[in-house]
Amino acid sequence: MSSPTRLERLSTDAGAAIGVLTFDNPPLNLFDQPLLDSLIENVAALAADPPRAVLLRAEGKMNSGGVDVHLFDGLTPEQGADLWRRLFDAIVHPIEQLPCPVVYAAHGLTLTAAFEIALACDIIVAGPKAKFGLVETVVGLTPSMGGPQRLAERAGSGRARELVMTAGLYDAATMAEWGVVNAVHDDVDAAARSLTATLADGPTRAHHATKQIVAAWRSGGIAHADSVTPDVSGALFGTADLQGAVRSFLDVGPGKAAYQGR
Repeated sequence: MSSPTRLERLSTDAGAAIGVLTFDNPPLNLFDQPLLDSLIENVAALAADPPRAVLLRAEGKMNSGGVDVHLFDGLTPEQGADLWRRLFDAIVHPIEQLPCPVVYAAHGLTLTAAFEIALACDIIVAGPKAKFGLVETVVGLTPSMGGPQRLAERAGSGRARELVMTAGLYDAATMAEWGVVNAVHDDVDAAARSLTATLADGPTRAHHATKQIVAAWRSGGIAHADSVTPDVSGALFGTADLQGAVRSFLDVGPGKAAYQGR
């Protein structure tokens, strides 16, 4: 039996390492226990040996029809809390903390856990037929893998409450208008792979610094982000990529530097 998620290690034409994590749990790509176990294993592998960019994508007609509700049957409040802590610790937070850009490609229906994981990524790209929803209220639950707060960060708290409380489905164009989706492409898989390759070929240490500064803002506002920026950005002056890019800029002009992620 094939794994419900698989991790491929690829390279760009310039030799930069890319990780492609694919959800493949037909017919609905439901988040059942085997998928969660496989996903946790693959996320741990990415964290242990990070590439220079990561793409999350799915096979099939939809990205995911949501979570297998059998996972919730009979849980006590304590067991429910433990479940969410484990998923934050093993999936959501490690994805956010990867020291490289992470792209999510949504080509079709993207519900509940899949949408929450997308919101943990740096950039979301979508196909024109993609639809998004946090529909946990159908079982008396609220999204609990970070969806409401990350949606509020991107779209505002009012939009987040609307989307969660109505359990509605929202198309890619609306999500782009709200700032949740970064771009809509007719061939989203090709566009996402191209974007991931471009990011992988870039200054990986600088991309990581950007993520650290934004994370500081998320946790403590502008003042906290300002307080960490001098050290986070200053450290880049010790990287081979910055030193080489500065020399390249001065010698041959902008846009000619090649980066090695060091």
